[in-house]
This record gives sequence, C-alpha cells and structure tokens, in this order.
Amino acid sequence: MSRIEELPDDFDESLNLNEAPTGPAPSLDDLYKQHLATPRTDPISDRSFEEIVQDMSKTPFFMNSLDDATDSDGQNDLLEAIKALQYEGTKAEVAQNFKERGNEMVAEKKWGDAKEFYTKGIAVLHNATEDQWDQPEDKAKEEQLRITLDEQLHVNRALSNLELKNYRSTALDSAAALRINPQNVKAHYRSASALLALDKVLEALDVASRGIKIEPSNTALQTLLTKIRDRAQVKEAQDRRRLAEQRRKQQESLILQTALKARNINVRGTKQAPNLEDASVRLSPDPLSPESMLEFPVMIFYPMHNQTDLIKAWAEKDAVIDHLSYLLPLPWDSKNEYKLSTVECYMDTINGGLMKVGKKLTLLEVLSNGKTEVVDGLVKLFVVPPSLAPQWIADMKRKKGKA
Repeated sequence: MSRIEELPDDFDESLNLNEAPTGPAPSLDDLYKQHLATPRTDPISDRSFEEIVQDMSKTPFFMNSLDDATDSDGQNDLLEAIKALQYEGTKAEVAQNFKERGNEMVAEKKWGDAKEFYTKGIAVLHNATEDQWDQPEDKAKEEQLRITLDEQLHVNRALSNLELKNYRSTALDSAAALRINPQNVKAHYRSASALLALDKVLEALDVASRGIKIEPSNTALQTLLTKIRDRAQVKEAQDRRRLAEQRRKQQESLILQTALKARNINVRGTKQAPNLEDASVRLSPDPLSPESMLEFPVMIFYPMHNQTDLIKAWAEKDAVIDHLSYLLPLPWDSKNEYKLSTVECYMDTINGGLMKVGKKLTLLEVLSNGKTEVVDGLVKLFVVPPSLAPQWIADMKRKKGKA
C-alpha cells in the first residue's frame, strides 16, 4: 500500500525524486578516503582551549572567582561597567534595585547575599551626598519613596539576620524600621523572635504584645506570643528557685558564722584558698539549725615523709585519736615509725608558732582555745614520729624566722 508523507517547509523542490541514482552509492571506505583528501580549513581561533576558558571566566556569567576575573593590572572593565550600572538612577531607584536583588536572594534562601544587597540599599539611602545620583523630577515623591524603602530594607535585612542567627542585629534592624513606622507588624515579629532567642523574655513579650494589638489576627504573632509566655513562666520558676537558693545560702552562712563565733573559733581567708572540692566547714545534719554539729575538713600532714591524708568531715566532738586510730599504721611506713601510741601532733598558732596537740582532745577543744585559727576553711594537723620531732620543729622555726 502506498504512503503519502508531508515534506518539510525547507525541502528543496528542485530535486527530481523520480530520477534514479546515476551510479552506485559510495562505500564507507570511499567516504573516509574522501574525508582525508579534503583540505583542512583554518581553525576558528589560534588560541588554546585553556586560554579561551580563562577569557570566559572573566565574564560575569562564567565567573567563579574575582581573583581570576581581572587582568594583569587587576582590572575588569566589563565587571566595573556592570557595577556602575547598579548605581545609576536616583537614590530611591538605586535603593529599590538593591532591595529587589535582595528579595531574589531571599527567594533562593541565600540569606548572606540578601543581607549584603539590603545593606547596600540602606547605605545608598543614608549617603549624605546627593550630586552623585540622578536628580528626581518629583522631589516630594522621591523623599517619600526613600522613607518607605528605608523601612522595607531594614525590616528585610532583619529577616536575613534572623535566619543567620544574628539576633542582636535583627533587633537593631527591626527597631530602625519601627522608628520609621511603629505599625510595621513584621518588624514586631522579627524583633520579638530575636529577643526570645537571646532569652530577653520581658522585652520579647513587650514587643510581641504591641504587635498583636496592631494586628490581633496575625497567627504567626499569636504562636510566637504563646512561646514567649511559656518561656516566661519557665524563667519565672527558675528565678524563684535561684532566689530561694540564694536566701538559703545566706541563712546557712549567717548561722554558721554565729556557731563559729559562739564556740570562739577563729577563721580567716586568703587570696589563695585551696580547692577542697565538696569539703567545707558546715553544720550537720541541718545547716539551718544552730543545734547541729560543726564539721571541718582536716588535712593531716606527715611532713617528714611528704605525705598527707584529707578528712573531709571531722566532727567537732571527734578526738584526734579517733581518726588516727584508723589511719595508723600507714601503708608507706616501712620502718613502722608512725605508731598511734607515740606519734606527736602539732598545729600552727595565730602568731606563727607551733602548738602541740594532745591526741585525746576533741577538735572543738583544740580550735576554741584562742591560740589557733582555721585558714581558708581547712584545719591543718601535723603528725610527726617522736624521734624526728626535734629536727622538724627546728626546721619549722628556721623557716618562720623564729630560730
């Protein structure tokens, strides 16, 4: 069955389709030889591929880096011409152009680029010079447009800063927009969002509340206001707990100082207090009860062997021997010099001397005699074998200048 096909519009009608070919069709080998015999034409350009790519990289469409986009003199005339075009027109027209470019970046969520365009627009509006811009035909209309653009650019830059988590800058831009137009709901929303992120809850609550009064049906503001109120409740509870803790510590300190004074125990602090971790002078079991017992951290020194033991909670009615009985004998005392029955105990005195301490005395009896003191919340007790005591005492007197 015959078939009719429609010919394209550009078909050459001079061809005779009814005439048979005059000879056999050329073979593939013939076509290849014909290609080799055809004289080669001159190339379009004598420049290398790399040179062509380098030239293309200097045009804005193909540009990847400003460093590669300049010539040997550091110039790119095409790029400079395009930059100059950005600043052609009246102030309002140039600022409007930057705003539109910024909006394009916002649509692509390129917040950093959007911020830069908005910043350029603001800089144009706040530039004190007028002669570098085209003069408007209607100055009143131009001035009103500048004010509107100033508000829009600030509130738009606030959005960019908010997305970039530049919360302080967001609040400042929103405030600038609100100074121009106190009814700008977007500025209220973005300012309140930034203040909430900074945990300035009261300020955020104030801004959001003013915004919701302007536009009560604004669902975004309503949601934000709920978040702010929830955070305000959490912070209020935290503040109550913190205040209660401060008051409790103040009461504990006052009762502790009263207890120490009532027992005639001298205490003193220095600028180089040791780190005792959780050990401290305290009333136990109830720090708020004057009837509780005093407990002290006590550092026991074995000065002749450079060893120490820390007793974190030594009750005031515990005798020295009560604690030495479980510490002695010492695991490192290979010569068995530290015997409970013979070791001697000493403490520093207020006037810089040494005082021998009886092992059967309680800590309260030792500390309340008026001769000793507790420095930086730590009681120091020196334990020395009797055979080494004279040598140690002489060394201590020499160090203290009392020889």
